[in-house]
Amino acid sequence: MFKKLWEAVRQFTGRKRNVGTDISGITAGSLNQHYADISTDAEYSEPIVKYSACCSENQYISEWEVFKHLDTLRHTATGLDMLPAWFLKLGAAVFCKPLTRLFNQSVTTSTVPTQWKAAYITPVPKVAVPARHADFRPISITPILSRIMEKTVVRHFIYPALSTPPPFLTFRDQFAYLPTGSTTAAVIQILHTVTHLLASYDSVSVIALDFTKAFDTVRHSTLLHKMANIAIPDAVYNWLVSYFCNHSHCSTALSTVEVSSTCMLDITAGIIQGSGIGPASYVISYNCRRPENDQQLQLPIQICR
Repeated sequence: MFKKLWEAVRQFTGRKRNVGTDISGITAGSLNQHYADISTDAEYSEPIVKYSACCSENQYISEWEVFKHLDTLRHTATGLDMLPAWFLKLGAAVFCKPLTRLFNQSVTTSTVPTQWKAAYITPVPKVAVPARHADFRPISITPILSRIMEKTVVRHFIYPALSTPPPFLTFRDQFAYLPTGSTTAAVIQILHTVTHLLASYDSVSVIALDFTKAFDTVRHSTLLHKMANIAIPDAVYNWLVSYFCNHSHCSTALSTVEVSSTCMLDITAGIIQGSGIGPASYVISYNCRRPENDQQLQLPIQICR
């Protein structure tokens, strides 16, 4: 009752867009199928794993780090495993030891639990009055434990590897989803480049490109091929292969009467928006190749909105 009351208050005060409940032809099922169709690779091929990974159990993640993650959990949406943030935070001192063992075994065996690969999508309207499926942005809610695991892998392995990329990849001119990146840094880089060119030329043309469905259409084989070439342990790379395989989702449709959910549909492409590993995967997927002449302008520049 209180949830519906505050929903009405937020809509009345303008703090939340009133999507409406009578959108012709748009249901939870149609939205779910729409997102599944976008995130389906018609030419999907099974990613290649590395067989040089060591099978002995390693201490990739410390018990103290897991405790810190649990103890500082903020209020966040609960995944399909129905483990809420308040429960995990309340039992942080008890849960940290078994979860540390679970996380380390997950990386060592390069296995992501199937339950962590299931998400439900909350459609968020992009416009004030949505009238079609494309007017909703799919935000996936994954299990909290999966998000903690993903962020740990990103912080320990992926971001350090991006500082020393292989010769044919460069992340120097990307500003989205990087620890040192921001829209301010991107604007400064553009202004510096344009000003420098104007010293030699009468005019400068700037081309801005918008990647439609940039997150939802990433080909997993291409993304993992690039991940295979950065400096991460083989077991971590194989863990990423397991993470991107056999993902599924369902969609929810919010109304003033009920919250309905649809059946699970498999997806074979895309980066999960709302996941802990999504931003880093986006950076790797949309990197640019280093030109032969290092003085040339690096394109494209990725800006985080």
